[in-house]
Amino acid sequence: MKANTQSKREFTGKQMLLTVLGFFGIVIGVNLTMATLASTSWTGLVVENTYVASQQFNEKAREGRAQAALGWEGRLTIVSGEVRYSLVDTNGTPVPLHGVRVLFRHPAYDAQDRAVTLAAASDGRSDSLGEFAARHTPKDGVWIVEIDADAGLALPFRDIRRIMISKGALR
Repeated sequence: MKANTQSKREFTGKQMLLTVLGFFGIVIGVNLTMATLASTSWTGLVVENTYVASQQFNEKAREGRAQAALGWEGRLTIVSGEVRYSLVDTNGTPVPLHGVRVLFRHPAYDAQDRAVTLAAASDGRSDSLGEFAARHTPKDGVWIVEIDADAGLALPFRDIRRIMISKGALR
């Protein structure tokens, strides 16, 4: 028989100290990284004052019902670096507009939000009656589009959509 000549290594206090310090160093490092990322990203703030927003809710709901009763449909196109918008009534007749403003909002952060004022399209097409257009190419991704169209009413016609832009065009 052959005797086992390997000596057993002892786990010393120094090794235990290094293990504990390494463990807590990693935990603290991860926590600091996550806290830094959280503080430099989106705050989660949707409205400045939630109480005021809650008091305005019923009025905004009333305005939305009145607008829906009109039966108008907004037509938004984004292609080849151009944003176009028009309104049609329940018969498909174009609604005359005096101005259109489009706000492109990113759902997670506001650094790339952009407001675009559209002008009356004057490209000579017969189907561009009542259509407004402007040059703008939003980055690819998901956007919340808020459209305010001045149709001569007391309040602008408000059209809010969540859209997807892919290769510079609306999908």
